[in-house]
Amino acid sequence: MANEEVVRDVSKQNDSRSTSTSLLAGAIAGLIVDVTLFPLDTLKTRLQSQYGFWRSGGFYGVYKGVGTIAVGSAPCAAVFFASYNYIKDVQYEKMPELLFPVGHMLCASVSEVAACVIKVPLEIVKQRRQAIEGAGHPFRIIGNTLKREGFLGMYRGFGTTVIRDIPFSAIQFPIWEALKTQWRESSQREISPWEVSLCGAIAGGIAGAATTPLDVAKTRIMLAEQSANTKTPSFVTVLIDIYKTSGMKGLFAGFIPRIVWIFLGGGIFFGIYEKAARIIDDVNNNKNTKLNTY
Repeated sequence: MANEEVVRDVSKQNDSRSTSTSLLAGAIAGLIVDVTLFPLDTLKTRLQSQYGFWRSGGFYGVYKGVGTIAVGSAPCAAVFFASYNYIKDVQYEKMPELLFPVGHMLCASVSEVAACVIKVPLEIVKQRRQAIEGAGHPFRIIGNTLKREGFLGMYRGFGTTVIRDIPFSAIQFPIWEALKTQWRESSQREISPWEVSLCGAIAGGIAGAATTPLDVAKTRIMLAEQSANTKTPSFVTVLIDIYKTSGMKGLFAGFIPRIVWIFLGGGIFFGIYEKAARIIDDVNNNKNTKLNTY
């Protein structure tokens, strides 16, 4: 019983990150995973495109748009994890343990909205680079979007992205937290970064499978270049249209590369995040110890 309490205290300490640690570790993990798995994301986008896989580029130029995502992935992941851990720490003090899964859903959802403020404009540029032939340089895409659609054109699909990402995170993070807790309790020790990584991969795969239709709708909306006077279709309208024209197969377009991408990405992301966070915490602790000795 005492050993269980020690494991619980250590795991709570490891799960509780300072804002600075969460920012830096999240930025490192986000950058590495997005750049490493970018080709899978490109193939997924092209499979979901209304222009068709081959007209969108097929297997050619799978790194088109990687520069945009390299610039944006670090701040997106940093904002998400800083928000997530801050809100979670507050909940740890005020919420009974029985309600922790609900708390994880809540703080993951709020954190996704915060990250989407940065993510959506970058997704617009990235996906148009990936799937629209002759889209041009990122600055050209931004210029054309602002000219044709106004400032809100850079946030085309924001609502759909939020609607996709909130369910995704609301599924992924409670499963991730629950898997970590079960692994700790069954092994009676603090789990390693690679074990945290496996928990993240499993959680991400489940969440990715469940939210694929929403991802397809988000991709279609973002790829549609329309005039400022044309109203952006709702994700419900897009989903209905996809189902009418392509059935269930259309709603789950890009399913395999998406699941592979999210499974591998979740594993790499959470593993790197955990390892980086522990290294950062160790460095900070060593600095504090040295300062206290003087």
